[in-house]
This record gives sequence, C-alpha cells and structure tokens, in this order.
Amino acid sequence: MNTSTTPTALGSMRLCFYGAGSMAEAIVRGLIGQGLTAPNQIGMLNRQNAERLSELNDRYGVETAGDDASKQDMIRKADIIFLAPKPKDAAGVLEQLRDVLSPNQLIVSVIAGLSIRTIEQLLGRPMAIVRTMPNTSSTIGLGATGISYSESVTAEQRTISEAMFQAVGLTTVVDEPLLDVVTGVSGSGPAYIYYMMESMIAGGVKLGLTAEAARELTVQTVLGAAEMVRITGEQPADLRRKVTSPNGTTQAAIETLNAHQFSTGVERAVARAAERAGELGADIERSALK
Repeated sequence: MNTSTTPTALGSMRLCFYGAGSMAEAIVRGLIGQGLTAPNQIGMLNRQNAERLSELNDRYGVETAGDDASKQDMIRKADIIFLAPKPKDAAGVLEQLRDVLSPNQLIVSVIAGLSIRTIEQLLGRPMAIVRTMPNTSSTIGLGATGISYSESVTAEQRTISEAMFQAVGLTTVVDEPLLDVVTGVSGSGPAYIYYMMESMIAGGVKLGLTAEAARELTVQTVLGAAEMVRITGEQPADLRRKVTSPNGTTQAAIETLNAHQFSTGVERAVARAAERAGELGADIERSALK
C-alpha cells in the first residue's frame, strides 16, 4: 500500500481512543485537521471523567462513551484502538480489553515504557501492536514520534500508523529497545529546552531586561536556532563553531557552560530518562504479571 492511498483507507476506519488526555487530543486534532478522518469516525472514552469527554465532543465533534456497555460497544466496533491511559492505569485497562478485542484490530500504544511483549501478555495473545513515543509538541503539529511494531503488524498497517503520527509531526521507526532512548531524547526533550529557556530568561532579567523582553528574545533565539539546523542541514556543532569567535562573547559563555559540565549533564539526563522509561515499564509488568 502506498502513502497516497492511506488517507482513503484510514478515512473508512473507526478509531477508538482509550484515554482522553492531552496526547490523545493532539492526535485527534492532527487527524481531523489533516483531513485523514472525520470526527464521526473517532470515539473517545476514559475511566470516569465525563466532563472531559463532553469537552472533547463539543470541541471536535467526536463520539464519546460514558457507561460500560457503550465503552465496550465502541471498542468492539473500532478498527484501530489507541491506548492512551495514565501509566498507572495501563495494566487495568489492558485486562479490561482482554476479552473485548478481536484479532483483526490494530492496537496503538502511547504508554511510556510498556513493551509490546508485556502488552501481548496482558492481552493474552499476540496482536498487531504499534508502540509509539510521541512528545508534547504534537499538540501544535510539531511533535517527534518514535515508532516500533510487533511481528503481527502488516505493511498496510505500518503505512497507516506512520501517516497518523505524521499528522502531528515527524516520525522515526526504530527497533523497540531504542524507544526508551527516543524517550530520553525527544519524549522528555522539550522539558530540557524549556529548562534552558527558563535560565536564559532569568539571566536576562537579573542583568536588567524586563521579563517580557527576556522572554521574547529567548523564544525567538531558540526558534531561530532550531530552524537554522533544520533548514541548512548542518550539524549543530558546526553552526555553534561558526558563531563562536575566538576570545569573543560566545566563547566566554561556552567556556562557562563547560566549566559547569553542561554537555555531560545533558547526556546524563538523556540516559537517565531512557533508563527511567525502562523502569516504568518494568514496574507495570511486575504489578500486572505477578
């Protein structure tokens, strides 16, 4: 199946989101906004927050389910089921789905750290499972999503899965063990950039800029730097060297960052986030399979 036929194929399918948080909403917004499906083809449900479901129904026109019978009916009728509950609820949700799912349904998981093997164990059988790690920038269509597949996923299902997440940004297919690394780089990555922006703004304010001016300058600087890397195709290290004149202001700043082990700290942060993703998945597995 080629990409050009994907919107047509996806548009005829029924989608069900188990979990109605910000990530589920981002995907729904992208799918509808890109014209890949219609609101009446999307169902959304959660454990008990009826007010949130009503809000999503008003905002996007999607169908929602409140009582147990409606939830089960929505799940059974779906061609694609997105698993987007809170991690602590994941095992319970999968156990609820165990006797409701059919073999021809595609499962798309956005649960951090939860392996395909564990999902299959909780469901009691192998299934077509797409494990993903999106990030919060998906809410504005600039997300970065890592994707891995179970052996049961067909070529057509792969194409459809990638098209769905391309509706909210960029996608990268990786071997499943590397999804924890994706979590460390891009899943948690926006927070690293926000943290640095906080510090840049604070530094500007301490030296006399207004909070508004410091914020505007910082936001534009980060935006411009990211676009320079994207548009020029150059490596960040090369662009950094080009703006670092010998004995100049930037060199002085970089030397100060190095003195505080900036690069090492970021690398360790990525590694720790990846490690933590594995720990979260192991915690879910232990609690569910004991």
